[in-house]
Amino acid sequence: MTRANTYDERYARPEYYWGKKPSTLCERVIELAPPREGSRPKLLDLGCGEGRDCVYFARHGFDVVGLDLSEVGLAKARRYAEEIGVQVRTVCADIVAYELDDLYHVIFSTGTLHYLPKRVRTCRFQDYKEHTTPGGIHALTVFVEKPFIPRAPDAEENSHPYRSGELLGYYWDWEILYCTEEIFDCRSSGIPHRHAVNRVIARKPGG
Repeated sequence: MTRANTYDERYARPEYYWGKKPSTLCERVIELAPPREGSRPKLLDLGCGEGRDCVYFARHGFDVVGLDLSEVGLAKARRYAEEIGVQVRTVCADIVAYELDDLYHVIFSTGTLHYLPKRVRTCRFQDYKEHTTPGGIHALTVFVEKPFIPRAPDAEENSHPYRSGELLGYYWDWEILYCTEEIFDCRSSGIPHRHAVNRVIARKPGG
């Protein structure tokens, strides 16, 4: 089963696979880059899934584009946005090959960038950085490989966890506003398990 089919199956269920509560990093983005009156900063959510984070950002004044491989998930995100009374634009694409064609004030991603194979990471992160406005921020969460944490029961074969410090290395030339590594409990598959994650918020020079 392909990754797209896997997520189509998960997102086809009536309930929200990841729930509707926004990710931990969302509130920090709001604190660091709050939309000013009369402006709607452009935000790209890489791997938006069913829309829990991109709808949250739209509610707080951002002009949001949600990108995901699953059209089923994107349709669900659009319905969720409509229910809340906000607008979210969506793009169905695979982050492994997708190249940005617009500038963003914020690029956000949680639980998706491990699908980037190591051979394309430098290229993809450079593309993200080049398509960010001066003074813009990236807020990213990636899974981190730890030998003492078993592989998650719903992990795919094409999942490529990061090493500690790897994500930070792509932002050596940006201001690091926030960086942490932590372990949390998860029940996304219905089976209790743990993940190690690295969270980084970085600001592009200028602006």
